[in-house]
Amino acid sequence: MANIVDLSTEDKLEYHFFPVSSGSVSFKVRTPNDAHIALTMGPQPSDPMIEIFLGGWGNTKSVIRKNRTKPDKVEIETPNILNGGEFRGFWVRWDSGIISAGREGEAIPFLSWADPEPFPIAFFGVCTGWGATGSWKIEDGAEFNTPDQLEYRFGPVLSGSLRFEYRGPHNCHVALTPAPAEVDPMYEIMLGGWENTKSVIRYCRQKPDKVEVPTPGIMNPNQFRQFLIEWKCGRVIVRDGESGMVIMEWVDPSPFGITHFGVRTGWGARGQWRITHFGNAHAQPLPPSAPVAAPLYAAPPGYPGAMGGFSAPVMAGPGNWVDASAGQIPPGAVVGGQDCSGEPLYVARAQHEGALIPGKLCASHGCAYVPWGGLEHGKPQYQVLVGGPNNWVRTNGSNVPPNAFPGGQSEDGEPLFVGRVNHEGSLTTGKVQQSHGVCYISFAGQELGFPDYEILMH
Repeated sequence: MANIVDLSTEDKLEYHFFPVSSGSVSFKVRTPNDAHIALTMGPQPSDPMIEIFLGGWGNTKSVIRKNRTKPDKVEIETPNILNGGEFRGFWVRWDSGIISAGREGEAIPFLSWADPEPFPIAFFGVCTGWGATGSWKIEDGAEFNTPDQLEYRFGPVLSGSLRFEYRGPHNCHVALTPAPAEVDPMYEIMLGGWENTKSVIRYCRQKPDKVEVPTPGIMNPNQFRQFLIEWKCGRVIVRDGESGMVIMEWVDPSPFGITHFGVRTGWGARGQWRITHFGNAHAQPLPPSAPVAAPLYAAPPGYPGAMGGFSAPVMAGPGNWVDASAGQIPPGAVVGGQDCSGEPLYVARAQHEGALIPGKLCASHGCAYVPWGGLEHGKPQYQVLVGGPNNWVRTNGSNVPPNAFPGGQSEDGEPLFVGRVNHEGSLTTGKVQQSHGVCYISFAGQELGFPDYEILMH
């Protein structure tokens, strides 16, 4: 069985929050009425947020509400959907702004709504109220079987990794795709193929395989084996889930945004799977990936590497820098771009070597990244721009507009501004250093400079 978090909630409308890393959560609840689920960006009830009320109004109806504001987005009659004497199972899913809720064992939701202004969901909360206490069993994994047929079962992903356990004799197949279907481009990771003798990474269902390694006996029909698949900016890594040892990896020169995964078995094998739903709220930063981009851009002629006589930038107008850590996303955080995987990147900054450097927050990695000294530096402690502007203007070189938004300063006191660049399938935020005439971003382990960029304006 999947691991279970047991929780009791009192008769008060106070959410208990948990982190998520995929687009669904399954749970069982025992309560006479009013089982409430919240979907949020942070571990607290703050806008934007989605609330699903099951068995409200005396266990007569269920609704979806946004930002704690009426009228409700969806309302449906659900008499006696909850029971104070027995556990009832449900699931909640979110994918591309579509929020849905269904009963355990039923594929069709009884409650669904398309949010026209979706936001990245990083936490869910549960509570009871209106005269009800509740007992919850929240699953951190989904367990199911795959038959002996080469047909993928798909689920959504939010972060750049997938952890799972598999028990079967051979041929454990995982697909990473941009949609819940077998569509190109796609990656396939085939573990224990060829009668449990080797494993491969395949691209777009085409041979020859991109990677092939001997893995005799990697699968066991009588024992679950744990694996971790990670992807970032086209770099796909398959690890042993217990030791962390790399089994195989490949760098795609033309990466795409991964939104779904699929699993299947075949070639005479049946498999049992445990797919992890929740991530670690205190994840450590991933090590920088191998360099795959161009070398550091040199400072243009006439612009020395450091210039004195600058004053520290002053925050003016809307926007505040809020302290955060370990992947936390404060409510109202400014989204500045997106990673190669499609994950949102937030405007962030951090201290490094005496400088206060604008960079990017990649929440699933548990840290912000800042560019400095030719390298990408992961920072578990950082600040996030909240409630600030989101007006970007194209410019180049040292042409910094007068109303550019200041984000920090160099170790020499030169103002640093917030910029962003399209690179390798990502839109990555970083620092604009006027004396160098470039926008620097941290990417694939390196600091990269670009003379053409967008700059954040007041």
